[in-house]
Amino acid sequence: MSVAKNIVVKGARTHNLKNVDIVLPRDQLVVITGVSGSGKSSLAFDTIYAEGQRRYTESLSTYARQFLPRMAKPDVDSIDGLSPAVSIEQRNSSKNPRSTVGTVTEIYDYIRLLYARLGIPYCPDCKLPISSQSVQQIVDTVLRFPKGARFSVVAPVLRQRKGQFKAELNALRREGFTRVAIDGELCDLSDEVELDKRRLHDVDVYVDRLVMKDGLRRRLTDSVEIALRLAAGQVKISRLDSDEDLIFSQSFACAKCGFSMPDLSPRMFSFNNPQGACGRCDGLGRLYQFDSERIVHEPELSLREGAVEPWARRSAAYFQQILEVVAERYGFDMYTPYRLLGAEAQKVLLYGSGEDKLVFPTGRGNDNVTRPFEGVVPNLERRLREMERRRRDGGRAEDGVDDALEEFHRYMREVLCPDCGGTRLRRDSRHVLLGGTPVHKVTSLNITECLRFFRGLSLEPQELAIGERVLKEVTDRLSFLVDVGVGYLTVDRSVATLSGGEAQRIRLATQIGSALTGVLYILDEPSIGLHQRDNERLLTTLKTLRDLGNTVLVVEHDEDTIRAADYVVDMGPGAGQTGGRVVGAGTPEELEGHPSSLTGAYLSRRRTIDVPRFRRKSSHGHLVVKGATNNNLKNITARFPIGLFTCVTGVSGSGKSSLVVDTLLRALQERLYRSSKMVGPHEELTGVHLIDKVVAIDQSPIGRTPRSNPATYTGVFTHIRDLFAQLPESKMRGYKAGRFSFNVKGGRCEACEGDGVLRIEMNFLPDVFVTCEECEGRRLNRETLEVRFKGKSVADVLDMTVRQAGAFMGHVPKIRQKLETLEDVGLGYLRLGQPANTLSGGEAQRIKLSRELSKKSAGMTLYILDEPTTGLHFEDINRLLEVLNRLVEVGNTIVVIEHNLDVIKCADYIIDLGPEGGDKGGEMLAAGSPEDVAKVARSFTGAYLKDALSVRGFSSRNSGRSATVASPGTAVSRKSPTAKKAAAKATLPAKATLPAKAARAKKAAKPKKTGRTKTVTPDAGQ
Repeated sequence: MSVAKNIVVKGARTHNLKNVDIVLPRDQLVVITGVSGSGKSSLAFDTIYAEGQRRYTESLSTYARQFLPRMAKPDVDSIDGLSPAVSIEQRNSSKNPRSTVGTVTEIYDYIRLLYARLGIPYCPDCKLPISSQSVQQIVDTVLRFPKGARFSVVAPVLRQRKGQFKAELNALRREGFTRVAIDGELCDLSDEVELDKRRLHDVDVYVDRLVMKDGLRRRLTDSVEIALRLAAGQVKISRLDSDEDLIFSQSFACAKCGFSMPDLSPRMFSFNNPQGACGRCDGLGRLYQFDSERIVHEPELSLREGAVEPWARRSAAYFQQILEVVAERYGFDMYTPYRLLGAEAQKVLLYGSGEDKLVFPTGRGNDNVTRPFEGVVPNLERRLREMERRRRDGGRAEDGVDDALEEFHRYMREVLCPDCGGTRLRRDSRHVLLGGTPVHKVTSLNITECLRFFRGLSLEPQELAIGERVLKEVTDRLSFLVDVGVGYLTVDRSVATLSGGEAQRIRLATQIGSALTGVLYILDEPSIGLHQRDNERLLTTLKTLRDLGNTVLVVEHDEDTIRAADYVVDMGPGAGQTGGRVVGAGTPEELEGHPSSLTGAYLSRRRTIDVPRFRRKSSHGHLVVKGATNNNLKNITARFPIGLFTCVTGVSGSGKSSLVVDTLLRALQERLYRSSKMVGPHEELTGVHLIDKVVAIDQSPIGRTPRSNPATYTGVFTHIRDLFAQLPESKMRGYKAGRFSFNVKGGRCEACEGDGVLRIEMNFLPDVFVTCEECEGRRLNRETLEVRFKGKSVADVLDMTVRQAGAFMGHVPKIRQKLETLEDVGLGYLRLGQPANTLSGGEAQRIKLSRELSKKSAGMTLYILDEPTTGLHFEDINRLLEVLNRLVEVGNTIVVIEHNLDVIKCADYIIDLGPEGGDKGGEMLAAGSPEDVAKVARSFTGAYLKDALSVRGFSSRNSGRSATVASPGTAVSRKSPTAKKAAAKATLPAKATLPAKAARAKKAAKPKKTGRTKTVTPDAGQ
């Protein structure tokens, strides 16, 4: 293959890459796959992309380079055939609550421009259109009346004002006006007019009476100008043949009530600008407010027993005296449970006595003070403002301020802003309409509906000339987003709530819109968060990029994407130090036949993740979410069985996260931990007593700095330091466990402050990191390293892999337990001291799971995982399933949001939402075992699941039965002999499945270890 047609990489050694040489075809769709930690991202992003970016920035002037991020040269001998590189990663780094789908795609910028140029403002109170017109425009409008039409030019001089207005009426008489209309009644100014000064009045002055005919323009213009002068820029044209009057204004002000509005501009519709943002929430749409249910967390208690929790913690005696005065004044007992107090008494306690004054003791002798009772909520709000002011003035270092603020937030709840209703915009900005719809309602539509709105917008020729180009930009960008499968997202959706895959596909849509050619696009698992049904649309998008003349390099594990690729590179064979090599490369068909390729083995079905023979059944009750209506949920009731592995499925945007994360997880966090996060609306959550803890496990990093590592996160480093502190040498020197930490002074190397490297800043070049000469990169000082266990220092132990450390110090029970769980989740290759920022998402997730496994469990924990297969190879998914089943085996409950069929088919229970995304979703389509869901005709998941259950080794004889043979809360091991016997019995003909035989099979199905991988030969029924 010639260099001109390929990207040629030679000698790549970044991270764990083992001097990799690889040739990648240009202008093709290339997939790099392999197990988690095998070096895929190291090759694609840290080598190829990094070198492409570095070369681009070096081509710029030194002046321009100082404004760009500086990139170090990757550890590679050479890369030839590189194009300008664009990286579209899955990591969603933006946590700014002001960033939305509309702002990051610039769609909202164009929408704001459309509303500023074509929008029609309306009065929020009168609901009448507000327009700004010149005298000439007003006259031209009136001249369109038919000939012979009779009308009056009227000046509305006063609107809804109290008074007698004698001076104003006398001034009108002196100017020669003879007729006025007061509160709709015609009056002659030659008569004395008496008005009730206590009533609101409207006063209109009749300037001229006219009949439409030729040659009227000049007189009409003079009359309109007079009326505009009298009424401060307003004029009313009253037709005798019609009950409706025409009101004109020279400024954006309501002719009826005087509501004024500034000139329309794009900034007026921006919630990130003071001109458009709601003044109460500053454009965030949400506020934190004190919540009465949190303040009185246990209404069964009396005031004397501390029902008002914030007042029962500090200065309790003082607050008790205040409550006694209030109780005596309003006639209730301090010993009565709070819930039995009357509504009026509860209102006084929470919000104060108003203007009613009470006599309170000051605490100084017999002195008293007379004042209204402030109320618990106003008292907390005032003290919160004082604490926030003290923090602003004194900084965070001020003693006790942060602790006090944290205490206040325990009694607060996130709520929608009452002024803007969560729309983020000012009142006047919300009353500018385009196509009869305000801007906040347009952005609340999902992308598909928003596209339909703008395509159906009817504009006048003049309006079309103004907005045609802007409208095209909006519709084009919305179309690209629909094409990449995110049409279910709303335009105002916060970017912080997007999954990594959704954020990546949004950036992908932007790149498609740019229509560049000759570019190297590098993507990181774009299929994340996509249902199998939506995969084809994504693949079409990737092929479109390729067909434009670009090279598309994708790091991916999705089978459909791998099979659609022109060229596949399989990294491995293992992870970490056991990976970093190219195991196989070629077309998908060539990879299937490669004997050493693990990916090829799964593609060819030589190796599969098998369907479990038995489904667990729960006998411990259910967590039940009733009447969930968050986002697009259609008042659904979902039952999550306790002690089972439950999978929540559905097409993208069907409401899975709205149900599990926003409703179930947050409601449990509120009940168990008093979290202040906003809970998705629902009627009731029952069964909370069946769990004692809820744990959400995601793929976020275990630490942001190199100081965090697997040893510190799992806690095994604490036991290692304790072991070293117990050595005779340590006791003789007086070393405690803290001496062996590189995070605190004492034992760490002070030259590098425990980092092991020194950073040297280079002008116009990337910072250079050099190994610390003092400690030679070992992070601890010489004296600390002199303490050795079996000839190894602490630094030597941290440099060991999990597997090596287990053999070295496995005789220590606490250390052995932690290391065994890391080994069990497939991380035996990791070094204990490997920096957290070098770990993949899958590795970080499994480290979190291992920490949970190492804890002593009461078997009443609920684990919630959102798409845990992100970044995981087929083999990694198998290991993940083993870990999840171990957690279930000890009585815990697992709830997983997932699209991966290998996970779905292995679940005990499935909740399927749909049928579509956005407003067409949010319904409960099916609930039951995978076999039950596969029979539901409306379910897209069921259709794909039916194929998965039949193709990948599931016995068709057993697929029709949803009955479970395994006992509740247990799993059947596919590796244990007893499980094999039970499986054999479970697949007997129908006449053998008598109750007695089922009981014997149930008794035989006692698990030892879950293993779900099945290896078969190509001709074994595949």
